[in-house]
Amino acid sequence: MATSATLAMAAKARELRNEGKDIIGLSLGEPDFNVPEFVKEAAIRAVNENYHSYTPVDGYADLKQAVITKFKRDNHLTYSPSQIVVSTGAKQSLANLAMVLLNEGDEVLLPAPYWVSYSDISKLAGGVPVEIPTSIDSDFKITPESLEAAITPKTKMMIYSSPCNPSGTVYSKEELRALADVLVNYPDIIVVSDEIYEHINFTETHASMATFEDMYDRTVVVNGVSKAYSMTGWRIGYIGGPEWIARACNKMQGQITSGANCIAQRATITALESSPSKIQFMVDAFKERRTLILDLLAEIPGFKTNIPQGAFYVFPDISYYFGKTLSGTTIHNASNFSLYLLENANVATVTGEAFGDPNCIRISYAASEENIVEALKRIKEALV
Repeated sequence: MATSATLAMAAKARELRNEGKDIIGLSLGEPDFNVPEFVKEAAIRAVNENYHSYTPVDGYADLKQAVITKFKRDNHLTYSPSQIVVSTGAKQSLANLAMVLLNEGDEVLLPAPYWVSYSDISKLAGGVPVEIPTSIDSDFKITPESLEAAITPKTKMMIYSSPCNPSGTVYSKEELRALADVLVNYPDIIVVSDEIYEHINFTETHASMATFEDMYDRTVVVNGVSKAYSMTGWRIGYIGGPEWIARACNKMQGQITSGANCIAQRATITALESSPSKIQFMVDAFKERRTLILDLLAEIPGFKTNIPQGAFYVFPDISYYFGKTLSGTTIHNASNFSLYLLENANVATVTGEAFGDPNCIRISYAASEENIVEALKRIKEALV
């Protein structure tokens, strides 16, 4: 199993900082905002109310109800408590799903680029990742034709994210419907829809595969509070999906970690019950930063970008630099390029190879405007 490329780059950046280097980190997908005050107050109340015991494996009943209310309010999806499982982060939700649904040799479709852990989580469960390639020219979106071509008798699952990490791509309802029209012909394929960036969406319209009546019983929605509420370290994720899958995930989680943190669960109730308007200021800030970083990247030769419609990443194609020698370093691939930027510009990014696209790098703009401006200035100086 490979080490997570995002975590590996973050560790390398920390190592260089400890050596005294001024590293600007644009590698991690972590909002730079503080947790909203009303969420922190809820956590403090939970401490003072003596929440300290083991929690139910699949989450507190009132948290599950808050998840149900959120799904109904934001996504027009109806679930019962038996269809909800709360986990220690959306990453555990994804791991649970892979472990309970995949048998040895089952194929997992991954529209590329995809989040780094999808592939290795699938492999760990015995699955075989099958990439469906895209390109920046198609806005990193798969088509019904490319989806159909990737399906075999061994295909058991498809995992996708929208808004997408790392590309920021957002699938419209019409585009998802076109993909669903292919999938309905293959009833054994389970769709895992990773919607962790749901609220960081600049199209103002979020679509989910689960809203289609003919896909509802075959789609599992994965979400959490890390991105929208800046609660990365609180580690709360959840799923909504078919009851038989939820029961299996509950059983699996009961043998691995049991229930998620009690204080974080209580705070999450308050977060999910609040109006999304309370976090709109973060979304507005990310949109402004997107404009800033795209304008700055446009000034650097060799960076080809799309306009990401969600999340807080840009995923430029930097293949222009392949074969070139910069300051004595020959760039053969995106990994070389990302490492060159770390060592020569003191800016941490992540190679696109880890996301299934060897022509790109991921740059996070979950950083202050000051750091974005300085980081892009350094990159430009290191390349021009």
